[in-house]
This record gives sequence, C-alpha cells and structure tokens, in this order.
Amino acid sequence: MRALVTLLLALAVLSPTAGCGGDEAERPFTLALDFTPNAAHAGIYSAPEGSGLRVRAPGNSTDSLKLLESRRADMAVLDIADLGLAREKGADVVAVAALVQRPLAAVIAGPGIDRPRELEGRRVGVTGLPSDEAVLRAVLEADGARLERVRRVTVGFGAVPSLVAGKVDAVTAFWNAEGVALREACERTREFRLDDFGAPAYPELVLVVRTETLREDRTRVREILEALRSGTEAALRDPEGAVTAIARASGAEPSLVRAELSAVAPALRPALRLDRAAVEGWARFAERYGVLRERPAVDAAFAFDLVTGRSP
Repeated sequence: MRALVTLLLALAVLSPTAGCGGDEAERPFTLALDFTPNAAHAGIYSAPEGSGLRVRAPGNSTDSLKLLESRRADMAVLDIADLGLAREKGADVVAVAALVQRPLAAVIAGPGIDRPRELEGRRVGVTGLPSDEAVLRAVLEADGARLERVRRVTVGFGAVPSLVAGKVDAVTAFWNAEGVALREACERTREFRLDDFGAPAYPELVLVVRTETLREDRTRVREILEALRSGTEAALRDPEGAVTAIARASGAEPSLVRAELSAVAPALRPALRLDRAAVEGWARFAERYGVLRERPAVDAAFAFDLVTGRSP
C-alpha cells in the first residue's frame, strides 16, 4: 500500500508538467559539428547547462549537412562556401549566425618563402576541394603572382605532414588549426591569411538550420543562439574552462587546444553576429573566384536578425 501511495503521488507531481508541454520544451536540440571538436567550437562547449543543446561530432566534414537534411540534427556548423554550394544544389537551408568572424583559410609556406609571389614555380599542396583554388588564386594574385605558374599537388587532408616532410613548399590550410599545430611543433612557417591577401573579412563558419525549422520554431532557434552567444562570451572570459571541455570531447592535448583558442579568440568576437556587409563581401568573392556559379541571394540564404547582445 505504501508503494502504491508513493507511485500515485509521483504521478500527480509529473502529470501537470506533461500536460503543459514540458516534454517538448525539454526535447534536446541537436547541433552537428563540421569537424572534430576544436577551439572554433568554444562557444558550443561552453554553452550554459540546461539549454537543451546536444552536440554531435561528424565522421567527416560533409556529415553535418547530411545530418541536418536528414533531420538527425536541428542545426549544423558549415563552412560558408559549403552553405553556398548546398543551396546551389537545392538544399533548403539558411544561416542564422556566424561562429567566427573572419576567414580561417590561408596559404602556409615553409622556410625560405617570405611572400606569396615567391611560390611561382614551386609546389603547393591542396586538398582537391574547389575552394582551395579560390584561396590560392586570391592570395597569389594579391601579390602579383599567377595561379598557372604554381605547381599544385593534391595532398588531401595531409597538409601538415606534407609540408614538414618537404614534399611541398606550401599548403592551403587553416591558420587556426594546421597553422597552430605547425607552430607548436616548432616548424618555421609563414602564414598568408586570406583576408590579408585579397579577400574580405567574411565569416568562415556559420550556423545553419532548415528553412522550415526557422519558420516553425523560430523562438527555439533564438533560444539556442542566445545560449551559444553566452557560451562564446564565457569561453572568452574563462578560456581554461573551454579548453578542458574541448580537450575532453576531442581527445586532443590541452596545450594544443589552448594554443588554438588563443589564436582564434579574436575571430570569435563579436559573438555569433551575422554582419550583412561581411556576407555580401563574401558573395562577391565567391562569384569572382568561382567558388559558386553565380552570386548567391544573400537575403534568402542568411537570417540577419536573430542574434542579440554584444560581445565583451
């Protein structure tokens, strides 16, 4: 009898919550990462507890879009170029915030290369992705060099070992990841960052949702973005907390994560802001350098009014 009374009391306590939509409010909101957890994701791993955010790391860089389109994720981190390409192929997705505020792509050169024009006649490692051509071409042309005079070597995602082993004289890579890893390994390199050589300061990584999600659950999207904005500001105030969380999630050495976060921190400000002028600059760049077939319709691909507040 005592057990029955206890059970009835428990049901009496739970039933009002269930009847008022509590289950829906507590439904996890799944965010698919673009890559292995790293310092660019600091705001995600520092988001306040109780926000209902569930993070899913992909097996490769294309998984986040697949997870979003198949409804196994509610939001995804995407490279802005991948967003543009996905929309060209008919994907009904829209960017709602910027995870970083500047390009992360760069051409990283080994010893003896002091400026991009010195790469003419030399070997440059590329992944094979179309965006690499745009990065390399923009950096070279900004210094008066020509892409046709560079020997491109496809190295996949082995930029660091290829450069260290001397198989190539430079690589297209990310200054916040491979660039930091090379410095931590005491390699002497020079970084030619994309927005220092021909590109506007556009947001490399964006947070993307399905258009229907934004239309049908705009309030929930805003709540998640506010949690991520608060998380980014918390990570900037307390880097060690973010380092610990990312190192645990990725298995990386805390010292490497710490160095990556120190490098990328300026690009995290202002937290999550999606700036129209910056996005329009990217659209012109993407068209000019052949990343996309034509200039994207910015107002259809980006929602500029969802993030509030300012970063420190």
